[in-house]
Amino acid sequence: MDRHIGPSFQIPSGSLTAFFVGSILLTVPIYDSLIVPITRRFTGNPHGLTPLQRISVSLIFSIVAMVAAALTEIKRLKVARSNPLAMDKRETVPLTVFWLVPQFFCVGAGAAFAYIGQLDFFLRECPKGMKTMSTGLFLSTLALGFYISSALVTIVHQVTGEAWLADNLNRGKLYKFYWLLAVLSLLNFGLYLVSARWYVYKETREVAAEVEVESMIGLELTETEARSHA
Repeated sequence: MDRHIGPSFQIPSGSLTAFFVGSILLTVPIYDSLIVPITRRFTGNPHGLTPLQRISVSLIFSIVAMVAAALTEIKRLKVARSNPLAMDKRETVPLTVFWLVPQFFCVGAGAAFAYIGQLDFFLRECPKGMKTMSTGLFLSTLALGFYISSALVTIVHQVTGEAWLADNLNRGKLYKFYWLLAVLSLLNFGLYLVSARWYVYKETREVAAEVEVESMIGLELTETEARSHA
């Protein structure tokens, strides 16, 4: 894609992740200053959203990001095929690289919600002696995700050959791989919702335990009074 800004400057391809990092840095203050006050009015939660709700928002962003990536790749292929010279991998497709910004933004925003939600969940819900370990567990999920990503690329490449992930992207069908990721993200979101509905927060469990203890004490007092009257 065309990475030029102005007549002379060209954006290095490796620096495009700056949009991803910038999206994270932008999402966090927007969440704290805008989203939390608004959601607080509807949920009654002083934190706005619960940790599990934040993670669910991040999964929605991941689905939107993959859809945006697929649509962008379809657009890029149309432009490439309308320019015969661009079908050669040595030629640049006359389409600005800023078409990639929406998917980078969605991935970055989703990562911000996931990081905040997972760390908040681990720190609030884990026992005191496991809080440090939970942070390590959070980081291990990132590493596991990279391994799964590599494995998925390898499997798709072996199954489809050069049809999807061709060395020359202009002759491949990379958009199908993005659609596959969107479907997998949707399935992952569904499984997450089922699992999240089963979870009961520590605060709720503690309140329920206190109510149960109080009810048991009250029942014992009632039985004692009944015996004394008898």
